[in-house]
Amino acid sequence: MRDRRKHDVASWSRFFWFTAVVVVSCVLFTGFSLSTFRLFIGETFRPVLGSTRQSSTRNAVVSNEVAVIPVLSIRETVLLPDEVLLFLKYPPSVRFFTKEELVCVYLSADKSSSEPRLKQPAVGVDNEHLGEQIVRCPSCPRGMTVTVDSKSYGIIPAGPTHRWDTLAYEALIDKDNTTVVFVKGLNLRPERISNASRFECMYGWDFMKLSLLLRSEVLSIAQEIVRCKTPLSILNGQQRVNGTIKVSVRIKGSGALPSIARLGHLGNPGPDPTPTRKPHEMCICTMARNQARFLKEWVMYHARIGVQRWYIYDNNSDDDTDSVIESLFDANYNISRHLWPWIKTQEAGFAHCALRARDFCDWVGFIDVDEFFHLPSGLMLHDVIRNLTSTTSLKLNTQSRYIPIGELRVSCHSFGPSGLKHVPQQGVTVGYTCRMMAPERHKSIVKPEALNSTLINVVHHFHLRDGFRFVDVNRTMMVVNHYKFQVWEVFKEKFYRRVATYVADWQDEQNVGSKDRAPGLGTKAVEPVDWSNRFCEVVDTGLKDRVLQNFAHPGTSLLPWQDANDVIKGFSSVEKKSRKSKRKA
Repeated sequence: MRDRRKHDVASWSRFFWFTAVVVVSCVLFTGFSLSTFRLFIGETFRPVLGSTRQSSTRNAVVSNEVAVIPVLSIRETVLLPDEVLLFLKYPPSVRFFTKEELVCVYLSADKSSSEPRLKQPAVGVDNEHLGEQIVRCPSCPRGMTVTVDSKSYGIIPAGPTHRWDTLAYEALIDKDNTTVVFVKGLNLRPERISNASRFECMYGWDFMKLSLLLRSEVLSIAQEIVRCKTPLSILNGQQRVNGTIKVSVRIKGSGALPSIARLGHLGNPGPDPTPTRKPHEMCICTMARNQARFLKEWVMYHARIGVQRWYIYDNNSDDDTDSVIESLFDANYNISRHLWPWIKTQEAGFAHCALRARDFCDWVGFIDVDEFFHLPSGLMLHDVIRNLTSTTSLKLNTQSRYIPIGELRVSCHSFGPSGLKHVPQQGVTVGYTCRMMAPERHKSIVKPEALNSTLINVVHHFHLRDGFRFVDVNRTMMVVNHYKFQVWEVFKEKFYRRVATYVADWQDEQNVGSKDRAPGLGTKAVEPVDWSNRFCEVVDTGLKDRVLQNFAHPGTSLLPWQDANDVIKGFSSVEKKSRKSKRKA
């Protein structure tokens, strides 16, 4: 018995010293911290959850006959200029709340007082993919912190609060195994590549407390997009770290940006070779806010001319955008809604979408919901693209070589209200028929693999990598009908906020002569007397004629996006107005 005890002690002693040697070797020779070692041997970091009061034991989890009450927490809080985003973290057993079940609560910054000073209804509630909800609350009064209250769980403690103007907000590992980080606060110039050697990427959990795992090299940096060399230790353990490790960026010699950007993966981790043939020849990506009433026409029309896949980046809509997208999906349109709560980040959102679409789409068009590809030739969209890209010869010096086309630049025609004062019942493609004469800029259709690795874009076009070129599309083959200046009740919504990073909001007194503004309109959302007749220089019924000829139902004359009940209601309201005017006469 004594000999066996000695043997056991010796075995444990050898194991202890072996483990110690491994840990010390990792620290000295690889630069890993102890937290890194814990991560890769399987320990998972979990924040402490807590609540100021518990008023319900519903959804209790039973483990070893001990009831554990599920606890909610606010993982992060982000202060936008006009709203507050709260990322509400749920235990797996708890259902998501509805908007009506949550109240925004504003507490005094004085931690000695826990009594709510103010309560307001939530602006919106969205489900996110990582077991969270994004709760949008009205702006937080100065000197207060914001949290939420529910009848079931009481007031949930406020989480760490970040300012929007200095923040790493999204991060993912792309198909090339590099990390792409989206950041605010570096203030880099638009359309310029910056010096990557001045920056480095940081991987950890809490950058304010220096809970740092790893640092890595910045491969490229431009505008709000940073591409980093992903550490091999992260790649090798990617299934365990997905959604738990944050990524940030810092200028060398200074601290890291605050971060809520948890590292995710584009598709399934591990080797996933690009398919020899992509599932979709033509896709569309857009960023939209409160465009629900126009989505059906936009999707159904483009489906008829050859679009196969739609990526909708929802920028804090509070209409029924989500239910419209769901109904289109149920009707077999390959459409998805991606939550993108980050304001003034259209370029970053388009870059994010280009990464997502790369393995699925041959071509991706980047247009807004009020923009429609019009093909005067009558061909389908894929036929036009094939015709345009079949000849890729470009003569350089004395030699002739083939350079593939990576981008099609399509001219835009800006349409006006066309004499209307109310939203046209048959849709924008039929209702608006008067436009400005000169085309305005262009929108792009791109091959995702042709894009520059920095993903630089300025809404209207991307930069291409070496070895690809763009082509300007002849307007007899394809144009974009941009229904930019619609009836006033629609146009005035643009005064709330623009989505593009480098485009001034309508109410800002800057760049007043820009083409992104309505000429002569000014900065106030006040309808000009002659609004319905503005911007009418050329009558253009080309798209209207094609839609009525090819899309209208032969029996009812209804277009695919028209609801018969809405049409009946519309006729009823017109009839009532007619009778009312006759009585007055």
